[in-house]
Amino acid sequence: MTELSNYRNIGIFAHVDAGKTTTTERILKLTGKIHKIGEVHDGAATTDFMDQEQERGITIQSAATTCSWDDHRLNIIDTPGHVDFTIEVYRSLKVLDGGVGVFCGSGGVEPQSETNWRYANESKVARIIFVNKLDRVGADFYRVVKQVKDVLGANPLVMTLPIGTEDDFVGVVDLLTRKAWKWDGSDDPTKYEITEPPEDMKDKVEEYREMLVETALDQDDDLMEAYLDGTEPSVEDLKRCIRKGTIALDFFPTFCGSAFKNKGVQNVLNAVVDFLPSPNEVSPQPEIDLEGNATGGKALVDPDYPLRALAFKIMDDRYGALTFTRIYSGRLKKGSSVLNTFTGKTERIGRIVEMHADSREELESAQAGDIVALLGMKNTRTGHTLCDPDKPATLEPMVFPDPVISIAIAPKDKAGMEKMGVALNKMIQEDPSFRVETDDDSGETLIKGMGELHLDIKVDILKRTHGVEVQMGKPQVAYRETITQAVEDTYTHKKQSGGSGQYGRIDYIVEPGETNSGYQFESKVTGGNVPREYWSAIEKAFGVSMEEGTLAGFPLLDVKVTLLDGAYHAVDSSAMAFELAAKAAYRQTIPKAAPQLLEPIMKVDVYTPEDHVGDVIGDLNRRRGMIKSQEPGPTGVRVKADAPLSEMFGYIGHLRTMTSGRGQFSMEFSHYAPCPANVAEDVIKETLERKAAK
Repeated sequence: MTELSNYRNIGIFAHVDAGKTTTTERILKLTGKIHKIGEVHDGAATTDFMDQEQERGITIQSAATTCSWDDHRLNIIDTPGHVDFTIEVYRSLKVLDGGVGVFCGSGGVEPQSETNWRYANESKVARIIFVNKLDRVGADFYRVVKQVKDVLGANPLVMTLPIGTEDDFVGVVDLLTRKAWKWDGSDDPTKYEITEPPEDMKDKVEEYREMLVETALDQDDDLMEAYLDGTEPSVEDLKRCIRKGTIALDFFPTFCGSAFKNKGVQNVLNAVVDFLPSPNEVSPQPEIDLEGNATGGKALVDPDYPLRALAFKIMDDRYGALTFTRIYSGRLKKGSSVLNTFTGKTERIGRIVEMHADSREELESAQAGDIVALLGMKNTRTGHTLCDPDKPATLEPMVFPDPVISIAIAPKDKAGMEKMGVALNKMIQEDPSFRVETDDDSGETLIKGMGELHLDIKVDILKRTHGVEVQMGKPQVAYRETITQAVEDTYTHKKQSGGSGQYGRIDYIVEPGETNSGYQFESKVTGGNVPREYWSAIEKAFGVSMEEGTLAGFPLLDVKVTLLDGAYHAVDSSAMAFELAAKAAYRQTIPKAAPQLLEPIMKVDVYTPEDHVGDVIGDLNRRRGMIKSQEPGPTGVRVKADAPLSEMFGYIGHLRTMTSGRGQFSMEFSHYAPCPANVAEDVIKETLERKAAK
């Protein structure tokens, strides 16, 4: 087993097309994992092994692989960049100790980079930055460094400077050693020489090295004092300070290169080993009880501690379901039994495999710090904790966003119905942001996801992987409802039908809650007019009722219910009677509280050549978009806007037509906002007609 201090669990994340997968390919080549480099644009990348990934040239699933560099074991996850698949990035970051943020030298900090950076901040993951594609037209390393400061609010610590730009980019200057790394331009990344930096860069090298030294020495007062007295710190001392600051998230070591042209990747690998934390240098995972409350316990990264492992991804392949698992503490042995704290059942570990994209290596056991795939797990899902049956504990689970778009699907023939059910069941297990529901009124199967591309890929997987041809309906938006006025009301539920009856009276206020507060319930009953044991039945009944609003049946958001008073009967009152009273009270009062339809608003980020900015802005305005900002760049303009999802269907085709195929955009859910009256009227009418027709 590798010594824990020599482990590095890292993820590579960035915006679409910044070169994550290409960077991963170069890392695998340099570490001896693959002998022939596969290119993304040829559909031959090692970690992009799904048909859909190879055709579209994008990463959809995060792929895990293991390799070694400088006697260190690297567990690497290549994550998707497209906004519809951010869930993959989120769950990967949850189990990683460090990351490499890849930015395009010409595109800079793009929308998805911002989202991923935010996720990494929330997960407190230490990162290094790789500014890639410096051989491209319009590439500017210094501009991207400035964007990292301005847009991400991060502190980039420049470690290498580019020698030349665009076609003349030949190598980098390592600021720590003041040495130039120059590659010979062949496809072999190992063909380089280390020389003195070019004469015309001497001043710049000294300027940036001074900034590097001063920032790094902030981590050590004694070294800083000695430096101010004229003592130059050693490279080893500087590395130690940079490592400390990187792990503390005080700054992010920043490198440059071109993965496609095999330049600068070694420096990134060295930085992963030198500056990113090993599993025992990050804060241990907190343990919680089954109700979700912190117990104060921690999953210490120690092979001799009781087993704590988190399943972070389920993937179905030709050998059966693979459960990707990060082991935080203890050991996992083939054939042993583990407890799943979510289901309360024990499961037997059939096989343990170390993954290299879609090929594997069998292991007898794994230990704290490892990321492995388990075979034979029947009831384990994403976010479940596996632990020692004799010493149970739960790790903090993952929280996934609700889908914002749904489409009705049906198999093209009767025979496909059962096959489709089995396939959808497997797909739900693999992707927690993908949901499947059956419409109660029509019996239609609805698939729900994070965007058009997300659902498009799912339908494609149904067809190719599972052999199910389906017909698709029109995309449906996930509207919500809320109320805008407070109403004080009373309701009495009374039923007499021979024998004991049912009786419950409640006096209550229903009022709008704070934005994003969800459903809140409070009881101010004093004196026992409504006995305490019935409060939870009332709270539950209002909560269940909120799943269907009174305007068009969409779920109700941000409502507070306060129970003021009531009455009960010593014989006829029961939890059931008060539950029925609350459900009827909901139907009676919500229509009086001025209900309002809410629509999902998306954060839209459009990139367009300068000549077409006017057209793009005009079009977004017609789609009820609110323009937030325009940022000119070297090759075009970025327009940021908020726009309703309902107006954005099919936007990519329209944008490409407007910009002669050069425009790009990304879109992610931002918030719910009130629907304009005329739009709300149409939506409610259409929804009620659709329900009536079924």
